[in-house]
Amino acid sequence: MKRLLSIELQKIWMNKASRVLTLTYFILLSFIALIASINFNIGFFKLHLAEMGVFNFPFIWHFNTYIAAWLKFFLAIVIVSMMANEYSYGTLKQNLIDGMSKKEFILSKFLTVLAFAFASTVYVFVMSLLLGYSFSSSTEMSIVFSKMEYLLAFFVKLVGFFSFCLFLGILVKRSAFALGFLLVWNIIEGIAKGILSFTVFPENNIAAAITQFFPLESMSNLIVEPFSKLSLIKTIGTQIGVDDVTDFSVHFLSILIVVAWSLLFTLFSYKLLKSRDL
Repeated sequence: MKRLLSIELQKIWMNKASRVLTLTYFILLSFIALIASINFNIGFFKLHLAEMGVFNFPFIWHFNTYIAAWLKFFLAIVIVSMMANEYSYGTLKQNLIDGMSKKEFILSKFLTVLAFAFASTVYVFVMSLLLGYSFSSSTEMSIVFSKMEYLLAFFVKLVGFFSFCLFLGILVKRSAFALGFLLVWNIIEGIAKGILSFTVFPENNIAAAITQFFPLESMSNLIVEPFSKLSLIKTIGTQIGVDDVTDFSVHFLSILIVVAWSLLFTLFSYKLLKSRDL
């Protein structure tokens, strides 16, 4: 497996566009630290995000993983391009001629997906520790390392999303069309969710129970928005009479659903590649 992963990483690093996108992704992750410097002063209204507690332990695990997850599209482009280049440059056929089986080929791609997700998670972990110890008012070990399930959710979310991108790259063969299909699928899920929530089941939670099994929706459910947790937001909500009933927890079922989709997308990728005459 080490050999297969090494081959894929060399392909990515030798491709200038993929190399730039990968480096850009990790550089942008570092820019989360700049949130600490955001300071709004508009008349009597003053807002300093660092002072609001976004970097306090254990809230920082939730906040940083949520923000970092939005940057996954940079690596999504790399994953899709990685597959599209196999067809464009003929390296897929050459690898098979050189003795690599189709199962090993898909395994090498999935290992790359795991490597990207793991590297991202470790990076966010280290960055969060540095920011937390710099700004958090509580640095006791029991507090620092609580709520670590958000890191697990972040890892699973990336694996699921990248597996989906890998499948689309094999299905469509062209990176631009694959990314376009990803956007269309996101719109389809949004429309289906809206119809179920506001038309079919407007007065109960059946719509949410159904849509939690949608691929992109299930990934979104892993880490919900953290801003409602902030004391300022809660105070504003209380003053205008809005009660916050958001469930911020990372649920085992949500993780299980995304893991299942990850395995299915990888299996679909293999079945699709196996059925094609290359």
